Amino acid sequence: MDTALKVGVMGYGLAGATFHAPVIEHCGRAEVTAIATSQAERAQADYPNARIVADFDALLAIDELQCVVVATPNDTHFDLAHRALSAGKHVVVDKPVTLSSRDARTLADLAQQKGLVFAPFHNRRWDGDFMTVRALIESGRLGRITHYESHFDRFRPKVPQRWREEAERGGGLLFDLGPHLIDQALTLFGAPQTVTAFVKAHRDHAHAPDYVHLVLGYADKEVILHASALAALEPPRFAIHGTRGSYVKNGLDTQEDQLRSGMRPGNPEFAKNPPGTLREVDGDLDLRHEFATRDGAYVEFYRALAAAILDGKPFPVSPQDAVDTMTIIELAMQSEQEGRRVPFARG
Repeated sequence: MDTALKVGVMGYGLAGATFHAPVIEHCGRAEVTAIATSQAERAQADYPNARIVADFDALLAIDELQCVVVATPNDTHFDLAHRALSAGKHVVVDKPVTLSSRDARTLADLAQQKGLVFAPFHNRRWDGDFMTVRALIESGRLGRITHYESHFDRFRPKVPQRWREEAERGGGLLFDLGPHLIDQALTLFGAPQTVTAFVKAHRDHAHAPDYVHLVLGYADKEVILHASALAALEPPRFAIHGTRGSYVKNGLDTQEDQLRSGMRPGNPEFAKNPPGTLREVDGDLDLRHEFATRDGAYVEFYRALAAAILDGKPFPVSPQDAVDTMTIIELAMQSEQEGRRVPFARG
């Protein structure tokens, strides 16, 4: 390995142990140098060469660390990220980066002042199906896009007892899956003109939103983003329609389930995805066929991070992207409360 980015991971629950540490270790340009966790035995067994410490202060005190990953409950993100940046560390913050656009802007400004990378963990830009969608739209094969629909639906009728289901801690689908759906749409189409939203808690005993339906308004298209915990028969992950055709893709990108199962990047089966369906219509041409889905590539997030920190290259997920995402989440809550379409204004 060339010079490796030395990364410290704060938190070794689901996010730290499943979505960050394994991807860091397999990206080829970074290493898990330290982990702060109360699960010391588990973390040391997984990463015997890493230094295991008990808390965030001990993590920040490790001079060799260049970057800190904040993989803790949502309501702790702002404080920990602010402390990391103040200590001169580059920082990756799991989504949502904060619970407000104002706090996201504060972190963005602090990082800029200190010349540090503030990287929102919008890793689903490297979902195989989203990379396929992005390339397909950019190719023009669908013509001018008029309708884009992105779903992230599951069937989880029982509400577990965990912080992710507590609204006051930033739990619920709007903060959990909303950032991914919104960031993908912003990546494709830029900022919308308006936001309309329906944000509900439908399950028995639910205390945080488990149904989110957003409509981002643009001059020439409607963008629909949807997440539900009560979808026993899942709709397509993507349905995109344009003036020259349509594309539909079923099923979620495989990387999450594979990482949860213990499979790691580098395995020949890792990140393989089934095809979608493309219909192209242009004059007498009318073709309907399977359309190959790209392999997912979460490792590219950390490769890009290493290139930004070690080589000075631009990082593809900007602090402004985080601010815009949080702004849309706030506007979604406002739309639900007021029952109206609200205008988007960049923070």
